[in-house]
Amino acid sequence: MTIFCLSAPQASAQTLAPAPEAPTGRTTKPFVTTTQDMVAAANPLAAQAGREILAAGGSAADAAVAVQLVLNLVEPQSSGIGGGAFMVFWDGTTMTTLDGREKAPAAAKPERFLGQDGKPMKFYDAVVGGRSVGVPGTVRLLEAAHKRWGKLPWKQVIEPAARLAEEGFTISPRLNGLLTQEKYLQNDPTARAYFYDADGKPKAVGTVLQNPAFARTLRTLAENGADAFYSGEIAGDIVTTVTGHATNPGDITLEDLKAYKVEERPAVCGPYRTYKICGMGPPSSGQIAVQQILGIIEGQDMASLKPGPEAAHWIAEAGRLAFADRALYVADPDFLSVPTKGLTDGGYIKSRAALIDPAKSMGKAKPGDPPFQKTFLWGASDGIEFGTSHMSIVDRNGNAVSMTTTIEDGFGARLMTKSGFLLNNELTDFSFAPLEDGKPVANRVEAGKRPRSSMAPTIVLDGNGKLYAVVGSPGGSLIINYVAKTLVGLLDWKLDPQVAVDLPNFGSRNGPTELEAGTEAEAWKAGLEAKGHEVKLIDQNSGIHAIVVTPGGLIGGADSRREGVAIGN
Repeated sequence: MTIFCLSAPQASAQTLAPAPEAPTGRTTKPFVTTTQDMVAAANPLAAQAGREILAAGGSAADAAVAVQLVLNLVEPQSSGIGGGAFMVFWDGTTMTTLDGREKAPAAAKPERFLGQDGKPMKFYDAVVGGRSVGVPGTVRLLEAAHKRWGKLPWKQVIEPAARLAEEGFTISPRLNGLLTQEKYLQNDPTARAYFYDADGKPKAVGTVLQNPAFARTLRTLAENGADAFYSGEIAGDIVTTVTGHATNPGDITLEDLKAYKVEERPAVCGPYRTYKICGMGPPSSGQIAVQQILGIIEGQDMASLKPGPEAAHWIAEAGRLAFADRALYVADPDFLSVPTKGLTDGGYIKSRAALIDPAKSMGKAKPGDPPFQKTFLWGASDGIEFGTSHMSIVDRNGNAVSMTTTIEDGFGARLMTKSGFLLNNELTDFSFAPLEDGKPVANRVEAGKRPRSSMAPTIVLDGNGKLYAVVGSPGGSLIINYVAKTLVGLLDWKLDPQVAVDLPNFGSRNGPTELEAGTEAEAWKAGLEAKGHEVKLIDQNSGIHAIVVTPGGLIGGADSRREGVAIGN
């Protein structure tokens, strides 16, 4: 039996309401235990919806539908049916991954985000408006998962969100704070009327916010399925909203929406110690990079290092190597041959690990030359998402969902449909520059293409092939380091999930070594600088969720940096 380092008093599984966020954004939380099932999500109301479905005998997939639809209401800045998602599902024998990532419309061209001067547009000049909106995939993904693994009726799993949209919910401190900081959302009349008072100020904490338009949308989906989103009135509303923007219109058509399909992709799985780590493959770079980081540090005795500058050195150096490969090789596998097998090959990873000097940082890493690849002529690029959420779910039959879901930047494209939901700006996850040094960039914009992601929904199996942990996080390209850190905390340092997710965040994205400001990681700065690291202290407001399976039940943790909770039955 696993021994957990428990640093906080045990919480009741009934705990729902988060404590008010501290000025730092961190409110210490205890770990949670349950005996039958568990859901960890970014907001208490979303977690409660999932718990309600699990208590009614629903599966992890059923609960995921309920959680996502409530998140659309209570955490609209991060995800919703106007965006996309990746789901990893474990049914006790098979690991399946579903790709519900947004797609570029048929009219999209590689020069989409170049200005009149031929140079890449400024980020928010590209984001705000219809130009950045990709064809949403979340609704198709939810329906596909429910059809395959659901146990309860489709209408029943939609009901918690529809009811909440009609009755209303109170605005949380986090949502109010993000609205206060937001610069562009008020320019959209529909969003302004919904989120702001007549004087232009965000609606106050505790204000009951009702969304009858979204309730009607959900009732329509409950009656007619996902087809009602991709055709008919809702689809027409999406097209009108995207193409009707006054200064930055997009080009999504009804045909683009009708043509959208969810893709089942091969799960990316690899060993770490005695465990098997599985997650989403391309177009997500997340699991490839996580596995590279873990594979590179596997030769080190991480258990003896404990959190500190020495462990941070190894993980940051591994991150440099992983991010160098990510930038060059990973994009939509429907458009190029991604060498996933080579990037996760044990021999290749060992060769990359040999590049790390225990005493000195390598600075900026170069991409490697993995086996099993076709000739590559691509330039490197980057693409990140910020408006993201995650859920981890285990049902009473041992099925598990790890799902990361996004609308890209906070509040997406700052466009709200008359149907009651925000639209993504996912196309800005493509490289703005289609060429680098005269070579086409792998992650350039192309018609029908899915932009590269960093999302890393992860499921861990033990040495006997049994479910051990469900992990994931929001956070853009920082997701990769958040998930890798948490896995090291769980698997090497044997921490309980709450302590593991609350560890200071740290790592490198092949630039500076980044330490989480305001945490004990700041004390590691001098030790890392002595090894030649360029160190930056930055806010890293992760939002990780983790559930661990033990012989006695489930133990869950929800990142103390945000308002999420882990609850169950």
